[in-house]
Amino acid sequence: MCVFCKIIAGEIPSSKMYEDENMIIIKDIDPKAEKHYLMIPKKHYKLIADMTDEDGMVFQKCIRKIPELSGLLGLNGGYRLVINQGDDAGQTVFHLHVHILAGQPLDFPDLRK
Repeated sequence: MCVFCKIIAGEIPSSKMYEDENMIIIKDIDPKAEKHYLMIPKKHYKLIADMTDEDGMVFQKCIRKIPELSGLLGLNGGYRLVINQGDDAGQTVFHLHVHILAGQPLDFPDLRK
């Protein structure tokens, strides 16, 4: 079981900001911006390419929920969504997840650290 699956199962503590039947949003433990969260689908898949059409529809719901949570997450000034896919892109946990970065004018941080 991967680290994100363990977080979803409650086996590893996290700073959970939001949860529903499809996803959780937690604070990143190594933030690259003033506000740095991870949106993690509850179903495990490594890459977008591993998703079924049904998975893609659920993932779309997760992405579309983020603007609804902008007040809770402090995203009112704008935000960036980043998805790393594979080793060369800097993916370090092989459970698809989305970085949500906000809270300051952003450059292109190295998200692999």
